[in-house]
Amino acid sequence: MKKKNTLTPYRVICAVILAVLAVFFLFPLYWIITGSVKEKSDIIIKSGEMVKWIPTTITWDNYQRLFKTGTELFGIGMPMAIRWLFNSVFISVVAMGLTCATSSLAGYALAKKRFWGKSLIFGLFVCAMALPKQVILIPLMSEMSNLGLLKSVWGSMFAVIFPVVGWPFGVFLMKQFSENIPTSLLEAARIDGANEFRTFIEIAFPIIKPGFGALAIFTFINSWNEYPLQLVMLTQNEAKTISLGIASKLSEMSNDFGLIMAGAALAAVPIIIVFLCFQKYFTQGITMGAVKG
Repeated sequence: MKKKNTLTPYRVICAVILAVLAVFFLFPLYWIITGSVKEKSDIIIKSGEMVKWIPTTITWDNYQRLFKTGTELFGIGMPMAIRWLFNSVFISVVAMGLTCATSSLAGYALAKKRFWGKSLIFGLFVCAMALPKQVILIPLMSEMSNLGLLKSVWGSMFAVIFPVVGWPFGVFLMKQFSENIPTSLLEAARIDGANEFRTFIEIAFPIIKPGFGALAIFTFINSWNEYPLQLVMLTQNEAKTISLGIASKLSEMSNDFGLIMAGAALAAVPIIIVFLCFQKYFTQGITMGAVKG
């Protein structure tokens, strides 16, 4: 028989704490969304006035001004903000796909293959995880400039993608998940005549799929928030991401907070969609990583 869920002080305290944390983490998103449809008088509060938590008047003027500047992409006219959003999605999706593919293969090889120098290579990946990104920013820019990627719009976007693909954390994460693959299954597949690629796709990948999904979310968010690298590499206006585009709206003397919040609300949409799509694998990845064996 199933046990009935009894209301205990412990459950009540946990529910209250979770509710407070949920409000705490969701409030910035609420403030951005409501701020994007507020008038300037509702956003900027003068001395002695009360903070207006709910817009007194809903206006779409901030979004109209955000989409005012136009450009072209593949011969199609569109607002510059949409082009920035496309650049952000393109960079994040391509980096996510390449990182997940390379990291899963590298992690599988480091976990299940025997070759000389395996421990040394894995040690280098672990050491690279502790290396600040700011240290390698100038060498990366010099390398991408020597490759000629910074001369064009698409080249500069790939100059942001390539350094993210070699993410040491991705290799480390997938190696830990690959450790859970039973060696007996791999040996049985080789006895049946399966090659290495087929063994990985049909045997290994279904086992490490939760880690693959978790890595996809981590990589997408990491690429989306990679502001310093984008600031250095993406100098052309058509190559900017949505975060750089929003930052370009800031000025030293005055800030149009309504316009900035409209851009921030637009930038939050892809992140929410990606998390909802990969939420199942993300939670499975956390639970599988918590208990090994």
